[in-house]
Amino acid sequence: MAYFSRFLVLVFLLTSLSPLCSSNPFQDSFHQCLLANTDSLTQLTDIFFTPNTTAFTPLLNSTAQNLRCIAPYAAKPELILTPLHESHIQTAVICAKKLGIQLRFRSGGHDYEGISYTSVMDLPYVVVDLAKLRGIDVDVEDGSVWVQAGATVGELYYRVAEKSKTHGIPAGLCTSLGVGGHITGGAYGSMMRKYGLGADNALDAKIIDANGRLLDRKAMGEDVFWAIRGGGGGSFGVIVSWKLKLVPVPETVTVFNVQKTLEQGATNILYKWQQVAPQLDENLFIRVIIQNSNIPNTTQRTIATTYNALFLGDVNTLEKIMKESFPELGLTKADCFEMSWLESVLFIAGYPKTVPTAVLLAGKPAFLNYFKAKSDFVTKPIPEEGIEGIWKRYAEEESPLMIWNPYGGMMAKIPESSIPFPHRNGTLFKIQYVNTWMSPDKEVMNKHVDWIRKLHNYMTQYVSMFPRQAYVNYRDLDLGMNDKNGDDTSFVKASAWGTKYFKDNFNRLVKIKTEFDPDNFFKHEQSIPILPLKRKVQKFKHVKKDNGKKCKKDKKSRKYGKHKYNGEYVTGSERVCGVLICISAMGCKHRISISIYHIYGL
Repeated sequence: MAYFSRFLVLVFLLTSLSPLCSSNPFQDSFHQCLLANTDSLTQLTDIFFTPNTTAFTPLLNSTAQNLRCIAPYAAKPELILTPLHESHIQTAVICAKKLGIQLRFRSGGHDYEGISYTSVMDLPYVVVDLAKLRGIDVDVEDGSVWVQAGATVGELYYRVAEKSKTHGIPAGLCTSLGVGGHITGGAYGSMMRKYGLGADNALDAKIIDANGRLLDRKAMGEDVFWAIRGGGGGSFGVIVSWKLKLVPVPETVTVFNVQKTLEQGATNILYKWQQVAPQLDENLFIRVIIQNSNIPNTTQRTIATTYNALFLGDVNTLEKIMKESFPELGLTKADCFEMSWLESVLFIAGYPKTVPTAVLLAGKPAFLNYFKAKSDFVTKPIPEEGIEGIWKRYAEEESPLMIWNPYGGMMAKIPESSIPFPHRNGTLFKIQYVNTWMSPDKEVMNKHVDWIRKLHNYMTQYVSMFPRQAYVNYRDLDLGMNDKNGDDTSFVKASAWGTKYFKDNFNRLVKIKTEFDPDNFFKHEQSIPILPLKRKVQKFKHVKKDNGKKCKKDKKSRKYGKHKYNGEYVTGSERVCGVLICISAMGCKHRISISIYHIYGL
């Protein structure tokens, strides 16, 4: 009888939902696979959305933070799933793998290139939107919190403060960030100089792998747990939840905003900030927000530099530190405000002081626009003439934005290889470049994108080199992309962006990816690639001798691939040091089996 009842439910759902899927065999196949593989049949109507349904477009746009990525010309998914619990994600992974469908996973929609909900690859894809998975369990006694991937950092901060006025989380400044993806890229915030990144303070995680298994830290292993803390989202599995460490904060903290324009000596003060900010007390975080501004009572424009700061202490201590270390800013007590740590979250994010902290529970950004962003890391102060070159370029654009975030403190103490995020000791500050506009027109977009590319090119002489580093959570497809089918990208090609985001940690990420997801199921435009033709042991057809001379590594391009076999130097399937070996055993005079890890020096 129970079996017959279950059969009737299945028949009812298949017939009643068929109008949602009948227009597309792809959608129908995926839908039927979900029905066949889930025990939560009665809930499927609440999580399955096709373009035919009225909720589809509002749902797609609901957490898309970059309007450029949902413009009319942008790619759209075939389906959207909004799982209500972990088993729905497991089923989606199983079905996608069975049907050869690409999945994208969105927690907060803040990916700068929109790759959590759009695609430029020639593959149909499904968006798994995690927004309904936003549970938060704070355990003050244990000093930790479990938070699901769909919760925002604003919600997380609010729930932590609800339980304790003297604990916080060292993560993002933007309150609408989804926790799931945010931690995978590192997660910097206003307490990074005191406690490091959010990823530095991750204690555990739950991830669904390419076989649909739900794994915690122990089950996934330390290599994978290392990789997901800063190695970027969408490469190793679906992050379902994080366990994060609570850190102590004072009951009262101090914040300030101090603005300096060109007429007030902004150039000289900014030059001085570069030398001071990374060396300040680790309880003090002062970032600089650089924008165009109108001169009052005139039609002229100027540059405004706003020093936006959090100090984990009282105003008297802050005033003393500033007078000793950075008197050029001219900070006074009148510029400062004492408040709770939770209130400081809103202040740093740019909310007026009159806004109640409960706004953090809304989980929505204050505004949306079209934008293109880039990033850089600076290892020596930019000279004043270099800063003046930035001002000249600002004069050519309408709404440019740069944010300079200071490093030093704890960030300089954590080793580069501690997690995949490598930008540590020696980094003075990070630059975020953003250009915004308010039109979906392609010509308008091209104009503004062209401007930010030119500014980024101008800055080449003043930022890190070999590689020129970038922040993976400010994803930038200008740095390069995987091949459109996602399967044929070489290790060398992927190094173009991989070494910028991760430096030498990229090598370890590739090895872990190859072991953990050998079929490269989890992939996107800048996902970590697997090593070529991963089949445990590789077959090669011929080896060209190199006259007994060892290949020299090119320090700039980081080309790898030296392995000595019977007196001959063998490389991988790329041209390295002028040597090319074949990747097939057909027509070979000699067959040589070599571990792919030896070939790539991993």
